[in-house]
Order: sequence, then C-alpha cells, then structure tokens
Amino acid sequence: MDELPGNPDHADDLMARLRAGLPADALLTDPGVTASYAHDMASFCAAGTPAAVALPRTVEQVQHVMRTATALRVPVVPQGARTGLSGAANASDGCVVLSLTKMDRILEINPTDRIAVVEPGVVNATLSHAVAEHGLYYPPDPSSWEMCTIGGNIGTASGGLCCVKYGVTAEYVLGLDVVLADGRLLTTGRRTAKGVAGYDLTRLFVGSEGSLGIVVRAVLALKPKPPAQLALAAEFASTADACAAVCAVMERGHTPSLLELMDRTTVRAVNRLGNMGLPNSTEALLLAAFDTPDPAADLAAVAKLCEAAGATQVVPADDTAESELLLKARRMSLPALETVSTATMIDDVCVPRSRLAEMLDGTAAIADEYGLTIGVCAHAGDGNTHPVVCFDHTDPDESRRARASFDAIMALGLSLGGTITGEHGVGVLKKDWLARELGPVGLEMQRGIKHTFDPLGILNPGKLF
Repeated sequence: MDELPGNPDHADDLMARLRAGLPADALLTDPGVTASYAHDMASFCAAGTPAAVALPRTVEQVQHVMRTATALRVPVVPQGARTGLSGAANASDGCVVLSLTKMDRILEINPTDRIAVVEPGVVNATLSHAVAEHGLYYPPDPSSWEMCTIGGNIGTASGGLCCVKYGVTAEYVLGLDVVLADGRLLTTGRRTAKGVAGYDLTRLFVGSEGSLGIVVRAVLALKPKPPAQLALAAEFASTADACAAVCAVMERGHTPSLLELMDRTTVRAVNRLGNMGLPNSTEALLLAAFDTPDPAADLAAVAKLCEAAGATQVVPADDTAESELLLKARRMSLPALETVSTATMIDDVCVPRSRLAEMLDGTAAIADEYGLTIGVCAHAGDGNTHPVVCFDHTDPDESRRARASFDAIMALGLSLGGTITGEHGVGVLKKDWLARELGPVGLEMQRGIKHTFDPLGILNPGKLF
C-alpha cells in the first residue's frame, strides 16, 4: 500500500479529490485539529498521524471518501465517539479518519414493527430516550451510553449492564446499509421479525471494527418498555461466596435485568470518588435488579439465595430512586478506578459463569504477583469481567508490569474456557491474543473474509489481525 508521508504530490491529490465531493466543513486538515482524532481511550495502543478527517453527513459523501481512498490506495479508519477501549479507532499514518458522528439522525421509530432505523452517529442514550416516548426499549446499554454511538456499538458488538437478561448489540441489529471499500452500497438483513435468506452478513459486520465496511444505516429491534427495575445490594466476605450466589441465582432460573459484581478495590474507589456510602468492609458487592411485574418478590428470592451463599448483609432498595443510586455506583466503577493512579488498562475477559470465582481469585493473585492494584467490576450474570489495572504511566517498570499483568489475565481467561473480549473488541490491544484464541485455521478463514470485502487492505488496517 502506498504511504502518504513523504509523498506531498499524493497528499495534494488526496485533498483535492476529497474536497471535490465534500462540503468545506466536512474535511479537516489542520494537524492541530486532526491530532485530536488520532486515538480512542485505550492504553498501550499506538496511533498514527492522520492526513485528514472527513465528517460526512450523507451516504453519498461516505461513498465519495471510499472511492477516493480506493483510487489512491489510502487507508481509512472509521470512528464513532472514540469511547472504545481497544485502540480499534486509532489512526494509522497518512490515513483518512472517517468520523460518522455527524450522521446522527433517527430516521424512523415504528412501534408496530418494533424497529428503529438510525444513522451510525446517533448516541445510544439519545436513541433510548427517543424510543421510550413510544413505550419501547432499546436494551444494549454500555457504561458509556451517554456518549457512545450506535455505529461504534455495532463495530465493537457492545454489551452493557442489562446483557444478562436482554443480550448484546448483535441480537438487536436486524439489517444494515454498508459502504464497501470500493464505495458500493450493500444492504444486508431485513425489517421483519424473522428472515433466513442467504448467509447472515449482518452478523458478520457486527463486531468487525470497521474492517469490512462502513455502516451508514442500521435497522434495530426494539422491545416493549419494561417496568422500572428494583435492585438490591448483597455484601460478601469473599468473592468466592459472591460468585456462588451468582451461580445459584442462574441455576434456579431467575432472570434478573442486572447482576453485577464489584470487588473490594472497586467499592472503595467508588466511595472515594462519589461518597456513595457503600460498605468499605466488603470483599465483594453483588448488585441484582429485576424489571418484572413483581420485582420485590423476585428480589426476596434472590436475597435468600445470597444469604445461603454466605452474604453478610443484604439490603433491598425501597424504591426506584434507591435502585438508581445503586446502579449509579456501578456505572461509576471505571471512572473511580481511573483515580487510583495515573493510568489504567481495562481488560474485558468473559468466562463461563461456573468459572467466575476462579477468574476473580486468579486476578487477585496476579495483582499480588505483579505488585499492582487491580480492581474488578463484572457483568457477573454473564461471566464478563473487567479487571482494571491501575499503574503509574511515568514509571517504566510499573508500566511494564501493568502490561505483563494484562497479558496474564487474558491467559487466565482462556485457560478457564473463556474469551479475550466479551464486548470491548480486539482493536490493536488484543490482536496477538486473537490469533491464540482463534487458532491457525480460524485465523486463516477470518483473513479470507477480510480479503473478500477489502482486497486492498485499506479499511482500518492493523486492527484485529
């Protein structure tokens, strides 16, 4: 692939061609401005210097960018709100960053068909509030839901706190319009409740991190808006007891709308940041919630299971306001852990629920081995853990140990039958580990798919593989 740095004629040609099909305000070239689009929120992920940032507002403008990039063999890096944690949105040298944030229209909300049709730049929370006015519910709710975009959620197959009951983004994407590398427009999927015609290309794009095409429109499934949820907090003297309670809740057939775990380090960090009044004495705090017609009865049943598993205290919320306070504490986990030191690495290892205790205890042992603070918050109901490695990025040795501990945590997850990422994606951060998880045959097949959709290798190069 030709490179832009050191080739000013190529760069001038690129800018001239881009300007020919984009409004003046849709192309940024000032290095001081374009540098702010160079990376997402991941640590230890290299980022290059973009040649330009395109901010299209229409499908035709996206197609123009891709046709230009194909003609000149220029890499293109798609971006949403850059809240990602794997480096998937990081620029490469000489690339065109294609920011979809200006394509932010909700095109349709259909209560009869229970679908929404949106552009990729729509913010998750904006969509959630809009469909709620129609008595509907869009369940995927990443912790960054007030900032992250639907396009970014699709690119990384995002999850959230409600996954234990409602599932992840992939389960709500019915159809897509995708601009391919050469500028052609591909429509996948359907608007109907059912459909099995041909290969499921829609699912193929979900989680592809912009490496196969540019999502410019999405048909999303909606659900009826559930009742307000009611929550409880259960305090445990060990993570093993808390994980035993999680297993008991799921074994008994309960369907909580949320089942989250915070370890001691996380609870104390949240208390320091937000004065939340959580019990500092706890080794593990389990939060459970139900949005059923009779949530109090469901919580009472779960409270008994928590007590049987060794909970030292179980406190049900009296009303939805108290429940929201508990959920606010959980959503504060990552920001709170970021205050522990100067930098963090956020892991995203998902294991079978039956191995959750081993994952948490193993992570604690890794923290001791490397002499680091590692807090863990988890979507315990689906086994998705988020170990957060806290370290001083100005200390070379501590930074080295942080990266080594991160790798040790991923190795632990794989050894327990898990996966290196449940919802954050691979990006730059985990590309070496992806090869280990897939194996040589799986890697060969996935590279073949990439080549079919992007034979020149210009879409988000250097990510995934």
